[in-house]
Amino acid sequence: MYKKDIYTILSNEPLTPAVYRMVLEGDTQYLTRSGQFVNIELEGKYLRRPISVSDYDANTITIIYKVVGRGTEQMRTMGAGNKLDILTGLGNGFNTENDAKSPLLVGGGVGVPPLYNLCKRLLSEGKHPTVVLGFNTREEIFYLEEFKALGVDVYCSTADGSEGTRGFVTDAIRENGIQYDYLYTCGPLPMLKALYDNTECDGEYSFEERMGCGFGACMGCTCKTKYGNKRICKDGPVLKRDEIVW
Repeated sequence: MYKKDIYTILSNEPLTPAVYRMVLEGDTQYLTRSGQFVNIELEGKYLRRPISVSDYDANTITIIYKVVGRGTEQMRTMGAGNKLDILTGLGNGFNTENDAKSPLLVGGGVGVPPLYNLCKRLLSEGKHPTVVLGFNTREEIFYLEEFKALGVDVYCSTADGSEGTRGFVTDAIRENGIQYDYLYTCGPLPMLKALYDNTECDGEYSFEERMGCGFGACMGCTCKTKYGNKRICKDGPVLKRDEIVW
């Protein structure tokens, strides 16, 4: 179930030169799981922009987006009080109803945001998550301190070695001897594939695809799985490890 509504921007601030955090006020009742996304209508743009939800409460939604094109550049210029037409409650999100006690959360770049609410939810359920964040350089890092403030162990990798482990998230997992019994991850496809190849436990992988409608009608983001074709916007973006076809 999704909902179309008008939301008011409460704040829109940079976390890095290219990454922004926007807080929106409006109806959040159709957000039921961490890892869902919203689809934002922008003036003059034919397609809405899908953005994952970083956090939400009874009245607000927090999204974190990277300025990569004309749509997100347009979002960057919007200030408090501006209104946005948004589809919310999209996607299946992560499932925390399992027997895992020590899940590992791995985020890469703009795949980091949806893991924040997931981490909070896992903690509220009495679980003990560990977080690994991957970036290219120190200048691109965001939300490292926010995760630490939740009281969980947080590790970081950078491709150039300017912060944390030099290399990739798989290097940080190995070098720090992290023990875990389930994997939740969101990030670029090469990172997801590397995690799949270097881990053995069950888990959930959040994928990105170019989307038309965002709610399963256009079939434009369909991908193959071991159990047939699935739409990333509706049946995903989260897929279980045992159904992924690379």
